[in-house]
Amino acid sequence: MTDVTAVGGVGGASPGGRGEPRVLVRRTLPTEPAVRGSASLFMAESERQGVRPSRRMLYVGPERAADHVAAALRVEPGTEVLARRKMMSADGVPVRIATSYLRLDLFGGTPLTDPGFLRPSLQAGIEALGHRFGHAEEYLVARPPTPSEAETLHLDPGEWVVQILRAAYSDDGTPVHTLETVCAASRHVFPIAQVTGADEF
Repeated sequence: MTDVTAVGGVGGASPGGRGEPRVLVRRTLPTEPAVRGSASLFMAESERQGVRPSRRMLYVGPERAADHVAAALRVEPGTEVLARRKMMSADGVPVRIATSYLRLDLFGGTPLTDPGFLRPSLQAGIEALGHRFGHAEEYLVARPPTPSEAETLHLDPGEWVVQILRAAYSDDGTPVHTLETVCAASRHVFPIAQVTGADEF
């Protein structure tokens, strides 16, 4: 789930970036099914914490797949895929950029290419086209931001991001949806949830 908490800065430059207050957002791994199925994972969970969330669509359209996205969607690098990119803020502070990547051979010409946010959700739109969820894999990588990411997230020099790539497959193994979430590292914590009944001391 996503849990948002505003806390005070800790000495020196503000960890929130460019003098903004620090905001810590929880991004639980793996994503809980009930939360994943909500209209907006970020909006639903942040509102529970009493934090004012907002989101803005940055881009919807074709985009050439980077190597890691292409591998997840099982297409050749550079293949055009559908990108749906949005930016999320908590209490006015940018915290993450989330981009859904979908194969154009599966979703080109469908309502998923429409600009703006989908109603009731992207998940519902995928299911309406006959795809049923089978399994997902999530990968977390810490890295320096690209210039575009640093600008969009208002990052100070030297700040890093945490990239989470979630590759979701239908029940027949078709790579249906890849979600790349680029999180401002200083504004996130990442609880790791162990499967119930599988814990060991």
